[in-house]
Amino acid sequence: MLSRVLLESRSCWRHLLGIAGLSLLSLPLALLYPLPLKVVVDSVLGKQPLPHYLVLALPWLPQRGNSVEAAITLLLGIALLVGLQGLAAWWLQTYTGEKLVWDFRARLLNHVQRLPLVFHDRYGATDSVYRIQHDTPAIQYVTIQGLVPLTSALFTLIAMIVVTARMDLLLAIVALLITPVLFVLSLGCSRIVRQRSQTIKDLDSSAMSVIQEVIGTIRVIKAFGQESREHARFVRRSAKRMSQQVRLSIQQAVFNVLIGLTIALGTAGALFIGVHHVRAGMLTVGSLLMIMAYIAQVYQPLQTLATKMTDLQVWLASLERVFLLLDQEPEIEERDGARRLRAARGDFEFRSVSFSYDVSGKGLENLSFHIPEGCRVGIVGTTGAGKTTLLNLIMRFYDPTAGEVLLDGRDVREYRIADLRRQFAVVLQEPVLFASSIAENIAYGKPDASDEEIIEAAKAAASHDFILNLPDGYETQVGERGSRLSGGERQRISLARAFLRNSPILILDEPTSSVDVPTETAIMEATERLMYGRTTFMIAHRLRTLKRCDMVLVLEHGRLREVKRRAPSAWSQTAGTSA
Repeated sequence: MLSRVLLESRSCWRHLLGIAGLSLLSLPLALLYPLPLKVVVDSVLGKQPLPHYLVLALPWLPQRGNSVEAAITLLLGIALLVGLQGLAAWWLQTYTGEKLVWDFRARLLNHVQRLPLVFHDRYGATDSVYRIQHDTPAIQYVTIQGLVPLTSALFTLIAMIVVTARMDLLLAIVALLITPVLFVLSLGCSRIVRQRSQTIKDLDSSAMSVIQEVIGTIRVIKAFGQESREHARFVRRSAKRMSQQVRLSIQQAVFNVLIGLTIALGTAGALFIGVHHVRAGMLTVGSLLMIMAYIAQVYQPLQTLATKMTDLQVWLASLERVFLLLDQEPEIEERDGARRLRAARGDFEFRSVSFSYDVSGKGLENLSFHIPEGCRVGIVGTTGAGKTTLLNLIMRFYDPTAGEVLLDGRDVREYRIADLRRQFAVVLQEPVLFASSIAENIAYGKPDASDEEIIEAAKAAASHDFILNLPDGYETQVGERGSRLSGGERQRISLARAFLRNSPILILDEPTSSVDVPTETAIMEATERLMYGRTTFMIAHRLRTLKRCDMVLVLEHGRLREVKRRAPSAWSQTAGTSA
């Protein structure tokens, strides 16, 4: 896990090295901190001369008498250096941490977008959102607040042990006797924290899914008066999460108490022996105070090592969830040397195509038919017959489990995915608009479109007049999922988007099912213009829609029950019998 974290952080290695360097700079500064105290005790209160190194560093100060000036100057100088080091470290840590999370989130979102629809159907959106938003920040905690402090603490510990041992070897040994105890405590606590953190993250994601469902279905909840029920459902899931979090916090608090007691025992042992050494004349009082200060600084990295190991488990539990998402392989893969596709003719052929979903097992079974370019194809069948699945295979959202889907005589798997998807313009039953302006929504399939092109597309979709009547015209914000527009207006914006896209193949998924008759008439007139010269696939239930089709595929339980080829006028007379 740690090696993978470092690999993910490679774009910020220079910054991390800078942070590590600044952290290691604190080591010599920490070694200097006890010196003013020694000077005061031995040279100000006592009668010993100033240390030789201090005389060389501060030659203008008196060597005897009022040596307190030397101690104060030394103290202020050390404090200034520590402050500057802390300021530089704080700035660099903040910048690097934000950049790490930003890059990691962007990479994860890009990966999730490219996962197949089967994955999103299976796991839903909430868990992926939670991992992207709430789990990814763990990468900065592991690197900046975990690995860097651990490295700095390790070097500090070694330096403090060396310095203390040179002054009094026995005191250094006594101080380090608690190390095995700290190691055992850290190991036991780390295992508990890792397991409980995983559970807490899963429960947190589950509670978040309730929030998303409530907000997304608020009209249904209000219509059925189920506010109290949804509130209770959220409280139940949150209570489980809170209970686990409290238990984990208690365990970590107990661990910290045990760490503190262990360090206190080590300090007491070192102090006991140090007093005897002073009485025996082996140490001066100033040296004892200096050694005890160093021992305190020995225990500080030891405590950091112990506590950071448990903190790392919480952060690694989050990163484990993120890496599980990154390890999901796209089921739709582009072949090496895939063919470019600039403009398809729109000639389709299904050759013994079958497809089944992993969970339900339902799908399509042994479909074979041919659709010439420019043909208008109606797809009918009961719910679950496989209509949407057929369209998903055409656009290669799924790959067939058997057989081939051919476009212009070649298997769709031979084309570059991006090129293949550009051949389609899609108008769904529930139009999807983004929380931006009307102009941006129309130009979604062609971001570089000019204002004139956007207006022409809106006119073709019978949208221009109602857009001009809006307060800000084409710059009107449509709200989340187009909530500020009516259903018919949203559908006409969706049609305008398809006109501007100008792709050779058109997918219409029941585009008029949720609008009134006058609006349906306007939409169908625009749709008639949109279908002209394009291969069109239309899922429909109304006879008025089916009469525009040259061919109708009748699906039943995943099988192709019948293929009707009629002139549009003839089909309008027999549509009821076929359906």
